[in-house]
Amino acid sequence: MLVFVSALLAIVAGLLAIPVGIFFLEVVAAVALTRKEFAPHADSDLRGRIAVLVPAHNESTGLLPTLTDIKAQLRVGDRLLIVADNCTDDTATVAATAGAEVIARSDLEKIGKGYALEWGLRHLSADPPDIVIVIDADCRLSDCAIDRLSTICAQTGRPVQALDLMIAPEQHRINYQIAEFAWRVKNWVRPLGLSALRLPCQLMGTGMAFPWAIIRSAKLASGQIVEDLNLGLDLALVGNPPMFCPSAQVTSTFPISAAAAESQRQRWEHGHVEMILARVPRLIISAIARRNLGLLAMALDLAIPPLVLLGLLTTSVLLLASLLAWLGGSCAALIISAASFAAFITAILASWLVFARDILRPHVLLLIAPYALQKLGIYRSFLLGGRVSQWIRTDRK
Repeated sequence: MLVFVSALLAIVAGLLAIPVGIFFLEVVAAVALTRKEFAPHADSDLRGRIAVLVPAHNESTGLLPTLTDIKAQLRVGDRLLIVADNCTDDTATVAATAGAEVIARSDLEKIGKGYALEWGLRHLSADPPDIVIVIDADCRLSDCAIDRLSTICAQTGRPVQALDLMIAPEQHRINYQIAEFAWRVKNWVRPLGLSALRLPCQLMGTGMAFPWAIIRSAKLASGQIVEDLNLGLDLALVGNPPMFCPSAQVTSTFPISAAAAESQRQRWEHGHVEMILARVPRLIISAIARRNLGLLAMALDLAIPPLVLLGLLTTSVLLLASLLAWLGGSCAALIISAASFAAFITAILASWLVFARDILRPHVLLLIAPYALQKLGIYRSFLLGGRVSQWIRTDRK
């Protein structure tokens, strides 16, 4: 019996070592191998005409700053299109008053950001732009973000993903610093590492630029919560993998209320875990069959669970392997899990030292363990089937 348990735990430890190893490699690449970013010509007209598409569901209270940022970066001939999707507030009026082009969609049987994007593209198809940039209605844009995204998109003919960050609100609990750190690791450190290795990145839902021909042929109309991840993978499967542009930045704010924050985390993490289970095995097989390194890299990157879950799994397997070795079982699982744990901790510390010391003081790192334990309820609800399956606006007030 002890031999069987030892072998089973060694297999589990070995499987877990794969996403931990990929995570470690991405962080090392981001820290040590970051190459100079693709630099567009300073005065390039290759970008052509742009349409900025903003899906908005009951966003009237925070929409104006986003529209102001976008309008300041548009050129003559560019378009700003707002899709007021199943709104019950005055989003459409606010957007129209601000000078944006507005269309409304009302279909309570088809709720989801993907449906809103498809509706917007259908409207644009009467006079198609060269490039479509998708920006969420609650984001702020860095200077020249639209120019950088569109120029790289035009010159490479590939989808381009901006650096998408979330920041803590002015009044927040200490845990938001940890959440902000985890977000930086996921949306900054890891894609930067992939970029340094000349590999594609995942799409993040906002700050995304697409050549018209690519985005118009993509399947967008779905109610999936992680439609951005799904879209990026679908594009990679047909030979159009996204690339990362960290010099173009979009920023949004975490919700203030604990209930809204919990709902937001549940949507993201449930959707991510579902994607791992549903798509990773088939993507890996497809990538190997096609000898497509970029697709394989995206599949393995997707296989990395949310940071807290990865830490919980790594620690749990190490503890179980230690107990088993103490009881006289094989040390194979202990060796593998100890190496995984060391790699995970090293990657976390390196990410903090290089990318997050401005938001996370050393003593706050001690709160990561309690924060992780608080999130056990999210994973418990996933196992019990309590999953979110539609587009819900996050209340940030």
